[in-house]
Amino acid sequence: MEEKKEGILPISVKLELKNSYLDYSMSVIVGRALPDVRDGLKPCHRRILYAMKDLGLVHNKPYKKSARVVGEVLGKYHPHGDTAVYEALVRMVQDFSLRYPLVDGQGNFGSVDGDNAAAMRYTEVKMKSSAEVLLDDLDKNTVDFKANFDESLEEPIVLPARIPNLLVNGSSGIAVGMATNIPPHNLSEVVDGIKLVIDNPEVTIEELMKIIKGPDFPTGGIILGVSEIRRMYQTGRGLLKTRGIFTVEEYANGRQALIITEIPYTVNKANLLENIAALVQDKKITGVSDLRDESDRTGMRVVIELKRNEIPQVVINQIFKHTSLERTFGAILVALDRGYPKLMNLKQMIVCYIEHRKEVVIRRTKFDLNNAENRAHILEGFRIALDNIDQIVKLIKEAKDRAVARAKLMEIFNLSERQANAILEMRLYQLTGLEKNKIDEEYASLLKMIENYQSILNDDQQVLNIIKEELDTVRSKFGDDRKTQIVPSDSELNIEDLIPDEKVVITVSHEGYIKRVPIDTYKQQKRGGKGVIGLDMKDADFVEHLFVGTAHDYILLFSSLGKVYWLKVYNVPSATRLSRGKAIVNLLPISQGEKITAMICVRAFNQEQALIMATKKGTVKKTNLSAFSNPRKGGIIAINIDEGDELINVGLVNKGNDILLVTNKGMSIRFPEKQAREMGRATRGVKGITLKDDDLVVDMEIIEREEDTLLIISENGYGKRTYFSQYRTQGRGGKGIITMKTTERNGKVVSGKIITDEYDLMLITTSGKMVRTPGKGISVIGRNTQGVRIIALEKGDSLSSIARIAIDEANDTIVAETIDSSD
Repeated sequence: MEEKKEGILPISVKLELKNSYLDYSMSVIVGRALPDVRDGLKPCHRRILYAMKDLGLVHNKPYKKSARVVGEVLGKYHPHGDTAVYEALVRMVQDFSLRYPLVDGQGNFGSVDGDNAAAMRYTEVKMKSSAEVLLDDLDKNTVDFKANFDESLEEPIVLPARIPNLLVNGSSGIAVGMATNIPPHNLSEVVDGIKLVIDNPEVTIEELMKIIKGPDFPTGGIILGVSEIRRMYQTGRGLLKTRGIFTVEEYANGRQALIITEIPYTVNKANLLENIAALVQDKKITGVSDLRDESDRTGMRVVIELKRNEIPQVVINQIFKHTSLERTFGAILVALDRGYPKLMNLKQMIVCYIEHRKEVVIRRTKFDLNNAENRAHILEGFRIALDNIDQIVKLIKEAKDRAVARAKLMEIFNLSERQANAILEMRLYQLTGLEKNKIDEEYASLLKMIENYQSILNDDQQVLNIIKEELDTVRSKFGDDRKTQIVPSDSELNIEDLIPDEKVVITVSHEGYIKRVPIDTYKQQKRGGKGVIGLDMKDADFVEHLFVGTAHDYILLFSSLGKVYWLKVYNVPSATRLSRGKAIVNLLPISQGEKITAMICVRAFNQEQALIMATKKGTVKKTNLSAFSNPRKGGIIAINIDEGDELINVGLVNKGNDILLVTNKGMSIRFPEKQAREMGRATRGVKGITLKDDDLVVDMEIIEREEDTLLIISENGYGKRTYFSQYRTQGRGGKGIITMKTTERNGKVVSGKIITDEYDLMLITTSGKMVRTPGKGISVIGRNTQGVRIIALEKGDSLSSIARIAIDEANDTIVAETIDSSD
């Protein structure tokens, strides 16, 4: 400009555009699009909750029209479009949008099919309890306030947020030059993760992932792969592949149908069905004969009927490939940290939340301390007044006015102005003796509270403990189970990932046939029941071993020659209850004349435990479990066996346990495990019991608890339980004591097992029948007795072996098990 006119300044257009755009972008970032890391809310959502608090719309009060809330927010705090405010309010109601909805709605608030909510004049809302927890202690100076848009009111900059809302509900938004897309998580997992960081500030993200498994979407579904979850938690960015969940139903006509019960987060179900129908029409998805939506208020159910002989997995793979039933969730963990946008990892977000809660607890404690000190100060004045009541009454009566009376009270009794004013405002009834006692009690209580508040402010650990206690309360009130499953991706899978780790019964017959059967195949029966057929045996064969394990366990199989072989449970052939199974010689490289005589199931080979082995001629041997940690295809020597002897049982033993041996003729011996010194694998062992001429050891048990009982079972189906107080500890190698009379009625002893009322028994006869009976139904009687009938045997049949099963009575499910073997 050649001339500079008055009031006009030359400026650079480039600089002005730059500054104006920066101001605009920061306004969008801070004021609209990004959530605060402390309470997980954007300004609009925060203002909605604060306005609802002003209106008294708590969870136990009546609903009010949504339009009333929207108007309150617009008029007082958020001068933008009413549509935007109502849409934000609607989303806070939807249980398919938020993992833990903050607003309780009455009316039509939309659906997972993409239906719009009804107009705000028709719907009604109030806060949920979870939203009230976000606002707790707001009136105790826990957070800073700022002026609203016209400076007529104040609004909170952030909420106290007793719930870690950003992680549990997630957030999404597009700002200027940046975006955020934070997935929701399970509240219980997040609380445990926060507590872990509080207890161990140096914890790694890998360690945190053992607790916080991954996102937990409100619509359920599946997340494929852990690697992208790990990358998201470590870097703040990740591409999570998500899928819906389906099952396959069989129809009577032989056809099958795919049933979709869950879809990925943010997927519109109606659009998904339209897309599938269009792809079927275009022949991109083949094999579909019908498509319909049977969803109702009880849950989602999309039925995709298949043509005859179509393979369900092929069709669902086509649907995954071409539709949003499989989609990628692009996670970006961006949030405002003290007003500045920041890309964070999982631990940084948790640390920010902890620091916020520390500030809230400290400010709340200071507020409560100040109130307590002020009240105590007033009560001190009351106590002085009550101790000098006659003099004070006279002083007040003689005073010209209130000001003179106040001045004289302050001068004569050394009172503060607040104390003097409080005394002048005392009511006459407060001069009674009862009121005086109340004042003294309140004063004593306040002194304790003041001491407690000061203690908290002087000790950071107490502050952290309060945070943890409040988180535990939140979890107990709002916590629930995960909705979203996390499964390995194809690149992360190994054979065990594809096999459910389920409980199974494993049986081995006398002729060497092995199989696994689901545990629920066998129904519980009462004592004395006839049982069900467990194996379809050929002549002269019978069940000799049974145990309960899980699919991913190792089975250590010990042979009569003292060798041990390894086998994964899932490698045991699955079979029906009536089938014989597969010959074990086809699974293990056992030699001619060698047979499996004992089995044990383990998860890991640690050095804290040892294996105790017992032979039928009374030899015992202890070897550390870690000595068996390297599986070899051909097996290895576990114990050196004398000629004519054989291994009959193996057990896991810990330091301080006792060993119990039971013989065929009803004798037993109990001795401490330390009397059997630890030996290497290829050794013979030491004498456990001295046997009579034709007696043999039939079982061995490890005693861990004195309150348990010993169950003795005879071949004719009789048994009893006896307290261990009747079995004294002896020195290893002795002759032992009688544990059951082996009369003609009882027959010889088959097995001896430790059992409590919580156990069920699985009994197997030589004919292949099995019966499951509760342990608490067997009488507890003396040691030197005959027992009661446990199983009714048919003529010519006898009891072969038993296994014990610990039962959760509430759910009738197996919670623990032990291994059985018998001679």
